[in-house]
Amino acid sequence: VQISFAPNHICEVAVTDSRGYGSLQQLLSSNEAYDYDLIVIGGGSGGLACSKEAAALGKKAMVLDYVVPTPKGTTWGLGGTCVNVGCIPKKLMHQTAVLGTAMQDARKFGWEFDETVKHNWETMKTAVNNYIGSLNWGYRVALRDKNVNYVNAYAEFIEPHKIKAINKRGKETFYTAAKFVLATGERPRYLGIPGDKEYCITSDDLFSLPHCPGKTLVIGASYVALECGGFLAGLGLDVTIMVRSILLRGFDQDMANRAGEHMEEHGVKFLRKYVPVKVEELEAGTPGKLKVTAKSTESDEIIEGEYNTVLIAVGRDACTDKVGLDKAGVKVNPKNGKISVNDEEQTNVPHIYAIGDILEGKWELTPVAIQAGRLLARRLYGGSTLKCDYVNVPTTVFTPLEYGSCGLSEDRATELYGQDNLEVFHSLFWPLEFTVPGRDNNKCYAKIICNKLDNDRVIGFHYLGPNAGEVTQGFGVAMKCGVTKEQLDATIGIHPTCAEVRSQLFRFTSVFISFLPSIS
Repeated sequence: VQISFAPNHICEVAVTDSRGYGSLQQLLSSNEAYDYDLIVIGGGSGGLACSKEAAALGKKAMVLDYVVPTPKGTTWGLGGTCVNVGCIPKKLMHQTAVLGTAMQDARKFGWEFDETVKHNWETMKTAVNNYIGSLNWGYRVALRDKNVNYVNAYAEFIEPHKIKAINKRGKETFYTAAKFVLATGERPRYLGIPGDKEYCITSDDLFSLPHCPGKTLVIGASYVALECGGFLAGLGLDVTIMVRSILLRGFDQDMANRAGEHMEEHGVKFLRKYVPVKVEELEAGTPGKLKVTAKSTESDEIIEGEYNTVLIAVGRDACTDKVGLDKAGVKVNPKNGKISVNDEEQTNVPHIYAIGDILEGKWELTPVAIQAGRLLARRLYGGSTLKCDYVNVPTTVFTPLEYGSCGLSEDRATELYGQDNLEVFHSLFWPLEFTVPGRDNNKCYAKIICNKLDNDRVIGFHYLGPNAGEVTQGFGVAMKCGVTKEQLDATIGIHPTCAEVRSQLFRFTSVFISFLPSIS
């Protein structure tokens, strides 16, 4: 039990249980001068988690969320990027493409069907958006049940403890709070060339596009570019991806190139070392026809191409420039709009915190934002001391051949520890389910990176193959526990699965590598 007296002589009592967060909330509030104990700006996954946890801990909480329409007029409901225009529709449309491949395999397994199989974009789009709509409604109900005041309005600081909320009709309302959490997320970046906002779309538009995009040019090499280009090609569309430099910057480049090679082998065209300089409309329609002019990054060569749809996926910008952070005194990186925080997600202004994609140098992943938001609320109002751990976060890129990773890339590990202090174990493999249809023999790949200075502890895991998220999730737990190569070798795999490559194939590969000098 801890009893403290605030400067205004109001007594605060905190009782902390053995799990590290409070089971008894403040008996007397020291924030009576404010409308709310906590205002969260942003109704994405992180903001919702933080506000609901604060309310569950007895605090008066508000969450404000407002979606600025895209240049194409696309907007959506509560839940943020992941639910509406990110993880959820992306995974469902990726699954649509996976089912198309499964139907091709089915004949080899004895399934007989003579009719022509084709895909209906409208049916898929409607089903996906109906599901998203149910999630939007569920979030609103959850906020109501948790006694969180949800306001559909755009928030802007006018003083360090005061914001102005503007709704879609332009009505202004003012609110004050003792503490704030910034969870405004990011939006797709445009190119700044003629015709980009007029004629192109981004991932914010793609998942609710009312018509099939047809022949598509994807501009960019981000995970968004490869995922969207991959599932569009899986639906049978003509897809070209224009790449300025490298694929999946920030990821292991060996794995990124293997994922790209697989896409290329399965019909995706890559236009490498080019950047667009102009987009023009040739014909209006659904879809219409666009002309793209691009310039080589290595010469003065200019090329042109015609497409039905141009999808821009060159990165995302933090939504921090129009929320009045300067009036609150919050420092922002002027180059990218990101916010630096300490290890408790606190900005340079003590009563203002930030979570999610807008953080400088942190993972831009939904589960990270949720974890950070929930733990932040528990520290602020529940007596907890547990902080979000941003190390060894597992993630998956849902390319046609999925890529899961946890820990360091090979290049980054080499920078940190030196080539001589690393041992890399790797293996190509052929999933059993691929054998009967006879596809992608030895195209799947996995590797682990071990630190020889620390008992061969695994510091990087990378997997390219089916169900990458399911495989990588378990490995993420192992790496949190400090798994070593010896422990992996001692682990019995589940047979026949792709996940058993972690223990079985790595062991065989390491033995083989040890004999390479004598063979040569």
